[in-house]
Amino acid sequence: MNHDPADDDGGDDLTGSKRLRRGLPLRAVAPNAVTALALCSGLSGIRFATAGRWELAVVLVLVAGVLDGLDGRIARMLHGESRFGAELDSLADAISFGVAPALILYLWTLETLPRFGWMASLMLAVFCALRLARFNAAIDADDQPHKSAGFLTGVPAPAGAGLALLPMFAWFWSGEPFLRDPRFVAPWVALVALLMVSSLATLSWSSMKLRRNVRFEALALVVIVAAAAVNAPWETATVACLSYLASLPFSIAGYARIRRLRAAGTIPAPTPSPSA
Repeated sequence: MNHDPADDDGGDDLTGSKRLRRGLPLRAVAPNAVTALALCSGLSGIRFATAGRWELAVVLVLVAGVLDGLDGRIARMLHGESRFGAELDSLADAISFGVAPALILYLWTLETLPRFGWMASLMLAVFCALRLARFNAAIDADDQPHKSAGFLTGVPAPAGAGLALLPMFAWFWSGEPFLRDPRFVAPWVALVALLMVSSLATLSWSSMKLRRNVRFEALALVVIVAAAAVNAPWETATVACLSYLASLPFSIAGYARIRRLRAAGTIPAPTPSPSA
């Protein structure tokens, strides 16, 4: 029997169509679209900073932070998690929370301190990228002591961007000249950059759980914070950043306590999960 070459072509077409079906699932489009919007928001902040519209530039970075908090939840809700989405999210975070705040702060005041101002901006942008690279490298690791205890390693990128912009928050509502002094802003930005790549245990909001007897009070607190954010946004952002800074000693002490209890055998050490 003669072999028809068309049969081979049909088989190749069938195999090719199967390969095409293995692309990004449709349910993963929504969270990735939100991530792309966060990236656009962060980049737009740079655009308005070049025009001297400082409040709008900072607002767009904050909008990127809100969208960054939504994309992961949307992905889990739609079961649309993917490696592509994780890589896109890290790339968007590096630009929205590293590059954008660094350039906004540089154009706002650090450019008047040429060498050290640019060095501080570089530290913020590069250290944010290094933090995200460390997170991606450890995402499949079995041994993650901070994560297993309900903590993060170092200050996360969105919180780091907010802390770096804290002088701008306070300057918007107070107008104090020293808040725009590059001799104050440059060391502050460098300190925040170091906190992002540090090994300090920081709070993980996704691991925190409320007791049933305080849920009503927590809801009332959310309403109060939302009302304050609408009526006094920059004062509220300042208080939020200071509150986060105040929480760092407690998170460090809490993780140290868990380590002592694990070493004493009071609580079991985390068991490595089998890799998929």
